[in-house]
Amino acid sequence: MCGIWALFGLSAHTSIHSNSSFTKIHHRGPDAWRIEFDNRVKNSCIGFHRLSIVDCLYGMQPMKLHQYPYLSLLCNGEIYNCHRLREQFDFKYETNCDVECILHLFAAGGVENVVKNLDGVFAFILIDAKEGRVHCGRDPYGVRPLFRLYSEIGVLGVCSEAKGLIQMKTELNGNSYKLEPFPPSHFESYEIDEDGKCTLLERKCYYKIGQKPAFNLLVPFEDLQKKSVTENIRTLLTASVKKRLMAERRIGCLLSGGLDSSLVAALTVQLAREANLPYKIQTFAIGMEDSPDIVAARKVAAHIGSEHHDVFFTAEDVIQALDAVLYHLETADITTVRASVGMYLLSRYIKENTDSTVILSGEGADELAQGYIYFRDAPSPTDAHAESLRLLKDIYLYDGLRADRTTSAFRNDEVEGLVA
Repeated sequence: MCGIWALFGLSAHTSIHSNSSFTKIHHRGPDAWRIEFDNRVKNSCIGFHRLSIVDCLYGMQPMKLHQYPYLSLLCNGEIYNCHRLREQFDFKYETNCDVECILHLFAAGGVENVVKNLDGVFAFILIDAKEGRVHCGRDPYGVRPLFRLYSEIGVLGVCSEAKGLIQMKTELNGNSYKLEPFPPSHFESYEIDEDGKCTLLERKCYYKIGQKPAFNLLVPFEDLQKKSVTENIRTLLTASVKKRLMAERRIGCLLSGGLDSSLVAALTVQLAREANLPYKIQTFAIGMEDSPDIVAARKVAAHIGSEHHDVFFTAEDVIQALDAVLYHLETADITTVRASVGMYLLSRYIKENTDSTVILSGEGADELAQGYIYFRDAPSPTDAHAESLRLLKDIYLYDGLRADRTTSAFRNDEVEGLVA
């Protein structure tokens, strides 16, 4: 979890004045920050707040490589297949940072080549000073947040959170603009003129929920017998957890005691032992005294052998946290707000009392596996599948949003759902 921010098309004086907007997302990256004005792209300003997860020493952004001095990259993401891409395309990496592969993929085949080959979660801004272009992209499920402001006069703002762009409306002097979430599974390309104004050249959906990703190396399962299906689910879920253990910071798990979070926590503990990680996996549960979740989570933690933490809250804690929750969520959706308070309080505890930085959970499992009660009333398996795809398509507006904002409020890496 990091914070990325870019502004194109406002005067240099206005850009400097607007840098206070950049500080509004400082909570997303406590380890370092940088803001740059690139003379090759007039009236532009880009900034980065970093939470280091991989290549803690040399992974600062905007990232620039000696091989492609005309490219600048801002990326909030984790790319799980970065090592395979290096071997597959014989890329010459200059750092150990996983997002470096984005620059190599772009240089080899453009922005569509980037998004179609990445296995990971990401939101990026890539500036090509040689061609006078800026490209933006977001992962298929919108795990990493991204917002875009675009005005009729060619001003473009891109940021991890809407609060980093809201102030821009006062700088546009009444010109119409649109501030909205950047759609998951899309990329956009803009031309930058000599005054820094941007013109949209292309907007494209590169992936539709339910399709096989271009990077997928797995062959379709032909045997659909019950035993084979359950074994395949275990294989895929294990692989999904394993690829998320690439962090150089301590890893923990949210644990409610339910099926989804319990499976993720159990696999994380098992894989951490196999990898000889130099620490014990911490698990975290939250609730009121002796709530069912607390009791169930204790049983699971004892069974899998995690270092478990119970966190308790009261009704007064909820009331006191509500304003902050609304500020970070940037939504008033009732269900999302209600579900976010507990995760917000738990994230605060993790930050203040532990050194776990990367937190895994079971987000997305109910959408993927049709775990919500109302799925029992589906008229047919086809209708249930269609509803599952709809939920996954919109997850970035609800549970995905909750997972990112409540954890980023306290500078932990956002909760990783396992939908991908």
